[in-house]
Amino acid sequence: MSPPLAWSEPQPPPQTQAFALILEDLDAPGGVFTHWVLFNLPASTRQLGESVPAQERLEDGALQGENDFGGIGYGGPCSPHGPAHQYRFTLYALNKPLDLKLGVAKKQVLDAIKGHILAQGQLAANYQR
Repeated sequence: MSPPLAWSEPQPPPQTQAFALILEDLDAPGGVFTHWVLFNLPASTRQLGESVPAQERLEDGALQGENDFGGIGYGGPCSPHGPAHQYRFTLYALNKPLDLKLGVAKKQVLDAIKGHILAQGQLAANYQR
């Protein structure tokens, strides 16, 4: 289940129309591994509760993309035994919602946000089995 997340300070730019969130494992054996792609979160959003449903469209209109497990929504840490892996949440404040299909992958979201990022923030967490 996805962890609860909240953001409030600093306030996003007043021109913010939507947020996008990407969660990656930076230390995966095959390279960066995407665990979550979430976009078109309403600009008024300041938190995500625990256990966001694994569905393409959420009640607030936000859309979830495909993770590298091949599923939709959040896919939890699954690092191999050994050293801790660094997981990075990146939140983007955007000047417009993204015009993308349901279930797109991280690459399509990153391509679509180019030129529309007003601000971004990151949260890093370590996980080890």
